[in-house]
Amino acid sequence: MWARDWREAAWERLAEPWDLIVVGGGITGAGVLREAVRLGLRTLLVEKRDFAWGTSSRSSKLVHGGLRYLKQGRLRLTRASVQERQRLLEEGPGLIDPLGFLLATYKGDHPGRWTYSAGLSVYDLLALQWTHRHYSSQDFQMLAPHLTQIGLEGGFHYGDAQTDDARLVLRVIREAVASGPGALALNYLAVEGLICDEDTVTGVRLRDQVTGSSAEAIARVVVNATGAWSDALRTEVGAPARMRPLRGSHLIFPAWRLPVAQAVGFLHPVDARPVFIFPWEGITLVGTTDVDHDQDVEGEPSISAAEVAYLMAAVEYRFPCLELTLDDVLSTFAGVRPVVATGKVDPSKESRDHVVWEERGLLTVAGGKLTTFRLLALDVLKAVGHRLPDLPPVDEQASVLDAVDVDFCGAEQLHDAARRRLLGRYGAEAPALVAAAEAGELDAVPGTQVLWAELRWAARAEGVVHLDDLLLRRVRLGHLLPEGGKESMDRVRAICQAELGWDDERWRAEEASYLALWQSSYSLPQRSSIPDWKAMLAEASAQRAAQPSRRRKVIKRSTLAAGLLVLAAIVAWLYGRCRRR
Repeated sequence: MWARDWREAAWERLAEPWDLIVVGGGITGAGVLREAVRLGLRTLLVEKRDFAWGTSSRSSKLVHGGLRYLKQGRLRLTRASVQERQRLLEEGPGLIDPLGFLLATYKGDHPGRWTYSAGLSVYDLLALQWTHRHYSSQDFQMLAPHLTQIGLEGGFHYGDAQTDDARLVLRVIREAVASGPGALALNYLAVEGLICDEDTVTGVRLRDQVTGSSAEAIARVVVNATGAWSDALRTEVGAPARMRPLRGSHLIFPAWRLPVAQAVGFLHPVDARPVFIFPWEGITLVGTTDVDHDQDVEGEPSISAAEVAYLMAAVEYRFPCLELTLDDVLSTFAGVRPVVATGKVDPSKESRDHVVWEERGLLTVAGGKLTTFRLLALDVLKAVGHRLPDLPPVDEQASVLDAVDVDFCGAEQLHDAARRRLLGRYGAEAPALVAAAEAGELDAVPGTQVLWAELRWAARAEGVVHLDDLLLRRVRLGHLLPEGGKESMDRVRAICQAELGWDDERWRAEEASYLALWQSSYSLPQRSSIPDWKAMLAEASAQRAAQPSRRRKVIKRSTLAAGLLVLAAIVAWLYGRCRRR
């Protein structure tokens, strides 16, 4: 538990000797902290803003193997991802949950049925399971009744998973800190520079973003886990820039306006990129884009007008009967992906593999996916072995999340789904959260699955420094409620103000700042700037009609790809049988 004075107590510890300093409080940094503490290393994690402020609260919320990576021939990445997905599903029920995926196929789509069938066979075999199934157009309509039927040839169902990404980060960090006195994590603590002994990095200069105080911390190894922001530290040791920040943006609709019982995936009509629409936390999420991030990387990323039109075109194209408009959009969010540049022209073709570099003693881990964060952490610890000769062997079979199955007072007031949800998101702290609830606070916030008690607990015990920490990351009301939860602010204040220790002036300032942030970065851009997506669809349709020869070439390539995937499926199946023996 992070009590109200936890930052002051933590500040006094910065001068202690550390084995590892991890810079970056996203899922990668959290994973490194967790695995390092497990090995007995004294580890300090510092984050310039809030925990999960960057990519790790703005992902597509999917814990998946990366089906589309098969098309690019990345079997190793896909295999690692599907296996980590299964591990997380087993270890984190209520936080990482199964998600059925429907993959629609339409006349003229490339890839088509046989390529998808081969790809899904490989996907399942790499996970040593069999979840996919093909449905005729009539049966597929029963599964996705609002999807357009024009040209529908059928589709597939397969299994993946989803999560609350920010809560995953928080749980990993808090379980690491709770596991022993050798772990410390602080948000709003910026690294202002590196400390070097001759030609080797030995520590960091720190500044508290809350009080302005400065300090230094010394360690045997400094790990740069700042993701898309990695080059900022790397340039201090003279390393060339290697990152290519890519933005992925999303639209959020009320579930009643865009109702889907499970995820629905299809190809975008403009560029044939995969698009998905799926239920999450009681709303419907539409994503994602993949464009070079031309905004200031130090600011809050936001969806562009062109991206809004791109995603609205996808919804209009496949769900025309719903007649969705911009007025139906509840909120938006955009995240910057930590992609390592490889020189590809098309952002979507850049590799999602992770890399580990050591430059003048600074160890940088970059790239990778949410799903494989544990593997990134293990690779980091293997890479520091020569710097820490007393490091015990890495246990690759250890669970990343603590097992939680506890009975607690007040649980009888919760239905099974709510109890499972709390145990998943809060782990061993779920009983304390329920015990702290006051009258009526075990009820859900109207229109969401969030309990009022979660707000009280976050304000009391989860290191909230600003109101957006609470409403955008600890709980997700800023995404789930109209205008970021503006109409519920009086109730939020009644529950949280005393817990946070803010006077009236501080609360008013935080509320005004939060609402301004929501308006600038989580709502739609100015309506007049958004391109006409109907015209975009008409132009794309005309281009497809004018290129029949290109379509024939695509068919040939798709047939070849299907054949290669079938061969890969056979190899994967044989490999799986050998492993089981």
